[in-house]
Amino acid sequence: MGEPSVDRARVPRHVGLILDGNGRWANARGLPRTAGHAQGEPALFDVIDGAIELGIEWLTAYVFSTENWARDETEVQFLMHFNIDLLRRRRDEMNAKGVRIHFIGEKDDPRVPDELREEIAIAERLTAANDTLHLVFAFNYGGRIELAAAARRLAADVAAGALEPDAVDEAAIAARLYLPEMPDPDLVIRSSGEQRTSNFLLWEAAYAEYVFSPVLWPDFDRRVLAECIVEYQQRERRFGGAEDAIG
Repeated sequence: MGEPSVDRARVPRHVGLILDGNGRWANARGLPRTAGHAQGEPALFDVIDGAIELGIEWLTAYVFSTENWARDETEVQFLMHFNIDLLRRRRDEMNAKGVRIHFIGEKDDPRVPDELREEIAIAERLTAANDTLHLVFAFNYGGRIELAAAARRLAADVAAGALEPDAVDEAAIAARLYLPEMPDPDLVIRSSGEQRTSNFLLWEAAYAEYVFSPVLWPDFDRRVLAECIVEYQQRERRFGGAEDAIG
């Protein structure tokens, strides 16, 4: 089978990834769920390399939602320590490739280990000057909580007299999201065949195209990414209009 034929002139600027299927991948092999999370790491970094090859500018990976705290405590603790270890092992590699690392979500949540917060700060600081690819980790993230936080900032600015109530518009809200400089995603990919948004980038993905891949995340790679982009390129993006095609 040949390689997917991606039109390099119409590659999406920003791709969002909902990393789903780690647990099912592990269960199918008689392994603990944590084994699926571990196997998801090489999949993610192969996709990162593929994104760089294709010229994608922004890649946002949904790695831990605000709802994930409800999972088994052993799994949650594994994920916290796994992220600490991942950042330590991968940050220099990402820095060498020109990847800038960002985190969006409730990093100040007291349930997030101080050690992880420290590693997040180190990774963001180390890669701050890079621009080959912006890699955004949506960690302890929920779209509704992001919007609630933006509303609190708006209310505070209005109460302080820094913003007139009549000036509250879409731009004012967007400027108070976790990462205002992040462009809206053009394409959101969810692995594993599930067809839900799961509270991911609710504001930012208002006009994104969605591709739902049947591939479980640990089996995902740059080739599957390319296949999803080919599907995206076959669609027309209308943005509410009649004939606004991609590009």
